[in-house]
Amino acid sequence: MTDLSIPVLATGLPDKRQVAASFSRAAASYDSVAELQRAVGQQLLSRLPADWTPGRWLDLGCGTGHFSRALGERFAGSQGLAVDIAEGMLQHARPLGGAEYFIAGDAERLPLQAASCELIFSSLAVQWCADFAAVLSEARRVLKPGGVLAFASLCVGTLQELRDSWGQVDGQVHVNRFRAFERYGQLCDASGLRVRSLERVPHVLHYPDVRSLTHELKALGAHNLNPGRPGGLTGRARIAGLIAAYEGFRQARGLPATYQVVHAVLEKPL
Repeated sequence: MTDLSIPVLATGLPDKRQVAASFSRAAASYDSVAELQRAVGQQLLSRLPADWTPGRWLDLGCGTGHFSRALGERFAGSQGLAVDIAEGMLQHARPLGGAEYFIAGDAERLPLQAASCELIFSSLAVQWCADFAAVLSEARRVLKPGGVLAFASLCVGTLQELRDSWGQVDGQVHVNRFRAFERYGQLCDASGLRVRSLERVPHVLHYPDVRSLTHELKALGAHNLNPGRPGGLTGRARIAGLIAAYEGFRQARGLPATYQVVHAVLEKPL
């Protein structure tokens, strides 16, 4: 069993080329195991202003394009742009449509003109970005006055059961670090964008065993890319220790994996 976790860092972000390559390799298997991603994205869609249609929208961190297609259906007649750092994801998404343009790009340096979009939608992507202030600055630059940034991300407390279980086995880095929810609030408040809503919502998935969880993370392309992570395969004794420790969290529905999801809607002042 390889050592796997969601590849998200608040500090010491992995080389973005590794991030892009990992998700590119997972493009074909991603949709089959993306229960959390679907649920979180749907919740984010529900938080968009009602009775409002942007002229141009951007799906930032579009992945396989599931929500590019959802946005295209919701905002029929609007122009859609989809940006992702992983070219493999873009190659998967382009033939499926939803957006007019699929563009390789980095959220911290968007390859778009200023004041060119009314909506930036980003579900479970910006947790990759070490310089989240730059992400917010780019969003403010790219949005038109009155435009909306809606994002969902992950914060401290995500996969805490897995982290605590590994903590009983050894002192190595097995689960990636996450930005604190309070830090999201500080950065959003300082961004120059108006915070319309910002909340933390726990989302719990259940698995029959530890291998089911780690298999899903692998299929998502979510390898542990933390600096200081163990190299190669994880030894059988440590895996047995992990399984025994995680069993202590078992519930009637199975082994829980908790994701602390941040939902935010921000607006560029007129």
